[in-house]
Amino acid sequence: MFAPDNRLPGIAILAIVAAALIVALPTVEAVADDAEKHEWKYSPELLRPFWLGDTVQGESVLFNRDEAGGGARAQLLFPVTKVLAVRNSAQETTYEEGRDYTWKPGSREIVLPPGSRITASLPQDMRRPAKSQKYELTHRDGNGEIFFGGLLEYHALQTSVTYSHGPVEWKAATPKFAAKQLPRTIARLKEHKPTTIVLLGDSISSGCNASGWGGGPPYQPPFQDLFRQHLAESYKAPVELKNLSVGGRDSAFGLTLADKVAAEKPDLVILAFGMNDSAGRPAKEFQGFIEQTMAKVRETVPECEFILVATMLGNRDWVRLKHELFPEYRDALATLVGPGVALADLTSIWTAMFEHKKDWDLTGNGVNHPNDFGHRIYASVLSALLIPETK
Repeated sequence: MFAPDNRLPGIAILAIVAAALIVALPTVEAVADDAEKHEWKYSPELLRPFWLGDTVQGESVLFNRDEAGGGARAQLLFPVTKVLAVRNSAQETTYEEGRDYTWKPGSREIVLPPGSRITASLPQDMRRPAKSQKYELTHRDGNGEIFFGGLLEYHALQTSVTYSHGPVEWKAATPKFAAKQLPRTIARLKEHKPTTIVLLGDSISSGCNASGWGGGPPYQPPFQDLFRQHLAESYKAPVELKNLSVGGRDSAFGLTLADKVAAEKPDLVILAFGMNDSAGRPAKEFQGFIEQTMAKVRETVPECEFILVATMLGNRDWVRLKHELFPEYRDALATLVGPGVALADLTSIWTAMFEHKKDWDLTGNGVNHPNDFGHRIYASVLSALLIPETK
């Protein structure tokens, strides 16, 4: 936890909330040990970018009722041609079509009939009275606070849907194989040479709210572990990822760890900030900290390559976030792309998803972390920069 920045009080408060997940969990080692007792089965299909092909694996939704006793429904990213499986997020219960849910071909909507076993929530379930939670998450409309889930509370409310759909053009920006930007890293992977990656970011990159991090089924690892394993499996190469991320931190703090990053002699560095900056840091200042961090690392490791992450979007209803900054940060990072530097644009992906989905469909904690589906999206976007589609 760091002292508040008087120039940017919003950033300090946002960082305190994010850091709280790390500081307030004295049993993190116990949670990790428990997760190790359970095996999450790696599958390349789960990390296939959802915008490719005709099947979406395990898209998360939160069924919402308009009123007590009323019908509950949720929206998917694509119009459905066939529902393949509907399960709870823990992947322990498979629901029955007709009894638990209904759908219409060509529609994005899944509907719960009366008597469905699938969890559904009322809009008021997503709120808490003002000052009733440990961290004040004031709703933008002033009506109480956003419900905060420190571990897997949202996970328990969400449902996983696997379905097929017809040909649909995904219009948002998507990552392309970065052969020109990351030639050295890609060459090492192709030649099966040991490749060292360092991740430096905030609580999202610490793994927060992935089910494996939270110690609950299906024990899916956070995005960085998925990404490392996917690279290693795809190239049959030894890949080591060292995570120096710290919950609650921002781009300014990242610069202070540049020497520690360089000491690892990385082939590739992933810089993933922006969420905690978004309480008020100007885009030019954000860009400057990222540029300085890269320059500092390259003083020691001149051949190092970088992936710059444009962060996911936080909850638009939280007053602490200045949402106009997210695309500004993305555009600032895009100006740094070139030889040795690629962009992982999660900002555009989340913006497009929000055209059809609510924050509660995708969130891990209610405000600024991804759930399991979101962590898989992070991993697939990073992987797409280093693994060609044909592979």
